[in-house]
Amino acid sequence: MADGQEGGRRPQATIREVAERAGVSQMTVSRVLNSPDLVKPETRARVQEAIEALRYRPNILARTLAGGRALFIGLLYDNPSHGYLSELLLGALERCRQAGHHLVVEDLSGDEAAKPSIIVNRARDGGLDGVIIIPPLSDDASVVRALREAGIACVLIAPSNPEHGDGAVSIDDAEAAASMTRYLIERGHERIGFISGPVGHSAGVIRQEGYRAALEAAGLPYEEAHVAKGAFTYRSGMMAAEHLLRTPVRPTAIFAGNDDMAAGAIAAAHRLGLKVPEDVSIAGFDDTAIASTVWPQLTTVRQPIAEMAARAVSILGREEGAEAQGPLPTSIIERASVGPPHVKA
Repeated sequence: MADGQEGGRRPQATIREVAERAGVSQMTVSRVLNSPDLVKPETRARVQEAIEALRYRPNILARTLAGGRALFIGLLYDNPSHGYLSELLLGALERCRQAGHHLVVEDLSGDEAAKPSIIVNRARDGGLDGVIIIPPLSDDASVVRALREAGIACVLIAPSNPEHGDGAVSIDDAEAAASMTRYLIERGHERIGFISGPVGHSAGVIRQEGYRAALEAAGLPYEEAHVAKGAFTYRSGMMAAEHLLRTPVRPTAIFAGNDDMAAGAIAAAHRLGLKVPEDVSIAGFDDTAIASTVWPQLTTVRQPIAEMAARAVSILGREEGAEAQGPLPTSIIERASVGPPHVKA
């Protein structure tokens, strides 16, 4: 076992240590954190240097109680699924409203190389007390490291490594995907196609592993020809499904890694003159708004996206019991897009 700082986290710096390093009082450090405009620029610069050097991370709840003000929480996203993002926003906004906090939404699409510096600068410029990071950003170790080094609290939604942040909210993606695969098998399907997520998106990889595990547990072969690459978008789902449905021995069911891709798969089936679910069953993952607006309505795995965002707000606010809970439960929502196979597989 390694020892020293290499084997564990360094001790948390205190506001007194920051004050001593900057040569100011603890009250001045507090003013820099809460009301920086009231502090002379040269003094503020010394305090900021000390904060960065010591990697001081203020207790945002203590700041709220001491200053009698609400938290400013940032929700940072770089996610192509509008349905998923909408559910997150609804959950975070409602919990912020209940707790008296403010939510700031930041679109971080593009500019890959500068992401860590952009995020830190936006968080500082916006006076954010903490941030919520959603996938795929929640898997970017450089982003999380930059925030922590800047002393900005962050809670990760659905990360591959929940230990990187100050808290994490997730579901069991592998078991959720396995449960949908078993659901399709129980309805008689033996050739089940899968549309995966984008490269580098851990949830998509884990869901594919759950799909594969369920097939193998049922004694069914996992066939690469029945797996198509998607990007968690409607268009990618349509293209992937069209590829699967044109194979010589096409699947009798398609399980897409999210609802946007599943909706695209339904469109692809219609374009090819196939009826859903009479000719091919299609299932999704998330239970976003599109699941109940496509025709036929989509059978899908429901993950409590809004609740995940609400819990992330609660963790940042240090609400009692917020971090003690495990993964949130999922369920299968049965609608009209899944039926028995038309021809016995």
